[in-house]
Amino acid sequence: MSAGGSRLTAAADVRAAVRSGVITGPTERLAPEHVQANLIVVPSEYAGELADLCARNPVPCPVVEQLAPGAYEPLCARGADLRTDLGRYRVWRDGELAESPRDVRALWSNDLVAFLIGCSFTFDHALAQAGLVARHYELERNVPMYRTRVPLAPAGRLHGAMVVSMRPYRADDVERVRDVTRPYRVGHGEPVAWGDPRQLGIEELMRPDYGDPPVMRPDEIPVFWGCGVTPQSVIVASSLSFAITHEPGHMFVTDLVHADLARTAEPSARML
Repeated sequence: MSAGGSRLTAAADVRAAVRSGVITGPTERLAPEHVQANLIVVPSEYAGELADLCARNPVPCPVVEQLAPGAYEPLCARGADLRTDLGRYRVWRDGELAESPRDVRALWSNDLVAFLIGCSFTFDHALAQAGLVARHYELERNVPMYRTRVPLAPAGRLHGAMVVSMRPYRADDVERVRDVTRPYRVGHGEPVAWGDPRQLGIEELMRPDYGDPPVMRPDEIPVFWGCGVTPQSVIVASSLSFAITHEPGHMFVTDLVHADLARTAEPSARML
């Protein structure tokens, strides 16, 4: 089997293991060469506005793929099923978290439109290869994520604030970290901020809104990236009547290879 075929098999194997319940935790470190994605599913009446919101906020919400109404097999992972292959889901009703099912087949309808949004897990492998291993990656924990006070550019009825993920680094490593992550625009690209978390409206660094608490060393500062959990803040702020998302950290593993995407001027992963 070719190297490319091996990579595809690895991604498909991960999805199969998630679907069967063999893998139940966060997907960090799984199929590390592959793009991972966040999921948001909305009724078709909101799909145009969500596409516009993502276009207006490409750093936290880079679109990997938008599917047709009712579709659940994405072009970026043939044979996959978005209703079963993320392992843990969140179901939202009127902007409130209503349930967290294992799969969402019973809730799917031809009126639903699925979006896959880029994930910062995409560049963690590249950071590790550059000798800049992210702490959560090193400790096999979920990355800490925070709701900020940075408003998104709204689109129609949709509005909200940016969510960020955080990785601690020494201040003199920040420029190298920026250089490594900048090409991965489909995975949020370079950091949006570093240093004092209060510049983003984050008051309690050790108490993230999602993921695991950070492990900081005395000589480190927090470095923040846009995060694909941002659409979940939009669901709450906009009181969407119905939506389905992933559980933060439990991503969809695509067949796309992030090193290839990093070499393109525009993310070829966009399936629109």
